Parts: sequence; structure tokens; C-alpha cells
Amino acid sequence: MDSNLDGELPSRLTDKPTWLIMHASPAAHRLFIDAMIAGGTRRYHYAILATLAQFGPASQAAIGRRCKIDRSDMVTALNELSENGLVTRDPDPADRRRNIITITADGNRKLRKLDTLLERAHDELCAGLTPDERAQLVRLLNRLLAGLG
Repeated sequence: MDSNLDGELPSRLTDKPTWLIMHASPAAHRLFIDAMIAGGTRRYHYAILATLAQFGPASQAAIGRRCKIDRSDMVTALNELSENGLVTRDPDPADRRRNIITITADGNRKLRKLDTLLERAHDELCAGLTPDERAQLVRLLNRLLAGLG
């Protein structure tokens, strides 16, 4: 009697993006965190380094807003990144009360290492998808997140 319950999931579940994302999310989270641990860093560090590499030097507040990182977490993350020589803090010539954060050469090397580790994690997560399907998934998830505000 229980054999009817083995295997295929009901379409009421597999047709629901919320259910599918909820079940894919823990695997994606684990792979991402494992990559960060292998790289000897934290997720906030990656977000900050990626932001600085793409958009250039910025204030702590601007980076926090862009990365959606709380102020207190930003202070901790920047302290750690600075202590490891991955970013520098310099007074803003326009406003000496704030600092401008800049990624260092070591920070760029660290970011490239993390990118390599994350690419492996992404390959594992998306092993069942073709390159075109993977690109489509990324586009759709970005649209989904943009719609959530």
C-alpha cells in the first residue's frame, strides 16, 4: 500500500515555485557556505569584495546598502577584511568623518580564489542543467529577486 507513496511528488508541489525554491535553497546555502569556509572567509566578506571590485571604492554606508548588510555586521566584516589586508580604509577627502573602503591587490586575489570555489559549488548545484538552462535560471532568479524589492 505504501508503494504508491514512493518516488514521484504530487504536481501540487512540483508546480509551486515557492515549494521548489524552499527545497533547493538549503542545498544552495550549504554549497555556498562550504565554498566560503574552504576559502577561509565569510559570505559578507565575499559580498563586500565583489562590490568593491565591480563598483570601486565606496563609503562603508554605501557598501552596506548595496550589499544589504546591517551596519553592525558591516563594521565587523570590514574590521576582519582590513586586519587581513584585503581592504584599506582611508579618510574621505570630502568628509573626514567617514572612510572610503578600497579593495587591495590581496583582496582581488582572494576574490578570484573565492570565485573559483563558488564556480565549483555552482557546477554541483546545477549539474542537471545545460549551460543555457543555467544562464536562464540565473536570469529568472535575478528577475524574481528584483520583483521582491
